[in-house]
Amino acid sequence: MNENRGPWYLITGLVLGAIAGLLFAWLVQPVQYTNTAPSTLSSEFKAKYRSLIAAAYMTNNDLVRAKARLALLKDPDIYRSVAEQAQLSMAQGNSSQEARALGILAMALNQSLNEASHSAQPTKIIIPSNPTLESSLPIVSTPAPAETTFSLSTPQSLTSTVSADTNTPLPTATTGTPFALKSRKLVCDEDFGAPLIQIIAIDSAGQPAPGIEIIITWEGGENHFFTGLKPELGLGYADYTMTPDVAYTLKLAQGGQPVSDLSAMYCEGSNNQQWGVWRLEFVQP
Repeated sequence: MNENRGPWYLITGLVLGAIAGLLFAWLVQPVQYTNTAPSTLSSEFKAKYRSLIAAAYMTNNDLVRAKARLALLKDPDIYRSVAEQAQLSMAQGNSSQEARALGILAMALNQSLNEASHSAQPTKIIIPSNPTLESSLPIVSTPAPAETTFSLSTPQSLTSTVSADTNTPLPTATTGTPFALKSRKLVCDEDFGAPLIQIIAIDSAGQPAPGIEIIITWEGGENHFFTGLKPELGLGYADYTMTPDVAYTLKLAQGGQPVSDLSAMYCEGSNNQQWGVWRLEFVQP
């Protein structure tokens, strides 16, 4: 007598076969990727890839090659990806050399973007009045790069004058005479939402100084960070968020007098308990 078993035996066999195939592919003989595209890497390995590119840039100063390598990751915004990783690397206490390399590369990318915006201006073509050779070519004159000046009124505009110049290498940490504290003041502004210490470093040439190491200490703790990791706020800018009821001492690694008794304070006369911001400006004589 034939027994009508229906389609369930067939479906069960297919399911068991699929499970066995998946287990074999995942555990027994998983797929091994070689020479894969950088854009297919995990977030962790993409971060390592950017760190390697930044280290190479610090050695050869070849921004064109660095940009070509970063483009392989297919990030929506190359500059933002590098800048955010530089800040994250510093916050996580990774190698200071790695964070600085990422910060310098981010500044170079930002400078390149500014130069590209300047070069987008219309050019003036001058035709020689009396060309005598067939090989004579028109002379193309491009306008000089404009200076972009930002004020120092709010944290979103804490940027000094930056000049775009394709022939000038990106500045790094300034060496020489130690920086001296020029001003220390508590700033009250509605745009500030957290108790910050803001540092502005100006070198002996009067230019913002990126890559300056800052050491901040408190009872039972210490942290290091650098100027220039937030180039949108200024190449010589850095900040640190304070914890209330903690007293901090800050100094620049290159020397100079430490600044002590920095703590979170409310603005005077503030009815809504608004945090004030300590703004410290260091200059190099």
